[in-house]
This record gives sequence, structure tokens and C-alpha cells, in this order.
Amino acid sequence: MSSSIQKKTKSSSQKSKKCSPESQPKPSAKLNPKTIDPFCAYSQPSSAFAATYARGGIPCRLVHGSVKHKLQWECPPETVPFDPLLLTLAEGLRETKHPYTFVSKEGFKQLLLVEGAAEKVVPLLPRLVPVLKAALAHADDEVFGRGLDALVQLSAVVGPSLNDHLKLLLTNLLKRLMDKKYREEVTVALQKLEHCGGRATVAIIKSKIPTYCSIYS
Repeated sequence: MSSSIQKKTKSSSQKSKKCSPESQPKPSAKLNPKTIDPFCAYSQPSSAFAATYARGGIPCRLVHGSVKHKLQWECPPETVPFDPLLLTLAEGLRETKHPYTFVSKEGFKQLLLVEGAAEKVVPLLPRLVPVLKAALAHADDEVFGRGLDALVQLSAVVGPSLNDHLKLLLTNLLKRLMDKKYREEVTVALQKLEHCGGRATVAIIKSKIPTYCSIYS
């Protein structure tokens, strides 16, 4: 009789564990699965960018707005040293979770918009371009999109100075160009690269993508 009661008690406790609210996924997890949980006791930074952000190494923070989000800088972005911040933000383009995705994309964009950005960025190109290449090679479509946007933004700032490094990026662009889903997006990006880089850019692009049609033709 006692063993029967124990079995019932055990089965009911197991059932309660399965149905307990703690064991069920939160509705918000389905709505926003890629958002980090800042209250998780066991949450550890998953990347160098996340670790830098967590310890306050990036002088800007996400501000939630009623309509859209924005960045708040701890100091004017024009006073921030581009080395290593621009490189760190470029690394963050490969992140897949919020707020890292927003902070890296917007931070990179806003740094390039400051006065005198070109003279600060050009010396960093040998280290910056391989980081962008990693974003363009990423399997995640959104990461690729952020990498492509960043490349176009960079080209608009440094102009022909990017030409010496362009071949390193074209293989990844060609792979996406062969996919109908990205063909138009990549083509537009290549045209912008040519516009900013000048006529010399055409020969560089065609060396890897022979089918490319120049905007000057």
C-alpha cells in the first residue's frame, strides 16, 4: 500500500515538474529568440566583441526609443580613437544577437561619418579589410548584409584607397552574386564601389567578376 502511494507521489511530482512555468519557454523567446538575456546568472560573453561591450570597452550604448533605437555616446565620436574602436565594431558585425548587432552596425556607421574620418581609417585598412571579409563570408544572411553595408560605407569614406585591398573581398561577393537572392544587392554595392574608387576599380572587379558591367559603359 505504501509503495503504491510512493509511486503516485513520484509520478505526480514528475508531472508537476514538466508542467511548471519555469520549465516552459517564455512567449518572448519565440518573438525575439536572438536577444541576449542580461539577467541570466550563467550568461557569459560569447565573443571578443561581447566581452568588450560587457566590460564597458565600447563608449556607446543602445537607447531604446518608442519608434526606433539609437546610440548614445559617452563622448563625442570624433574624439574617440579609431584604433582599436573601429576594428572592434567591425568585429561586432558578425554578432547575431541584440544589442550587439545594432551597436556594431550603428557605431561603425557613425564613426565613419565624423569629420576627418578618412585620414583615420586609411592606415587601418590592412587590418580592417580582413575583418570585413569575415563578415562577408559568414553564413548568416543578416551578417552578410551588415558586412556589405559596412563595405559600401567604408568605400564612400576612403575612395580609391580601398582599391589595393578590394581583391581580398571580391571572392565572397562573387559567391553571393551567383545567388539570385543577392544578385541585385551585390551588383548595386559593386557599382557604388566603382563610383567611389574610380575607373581603376573596374579592372580590379573584372579580374574576379568578368561579367561585371561598368557604370561608365
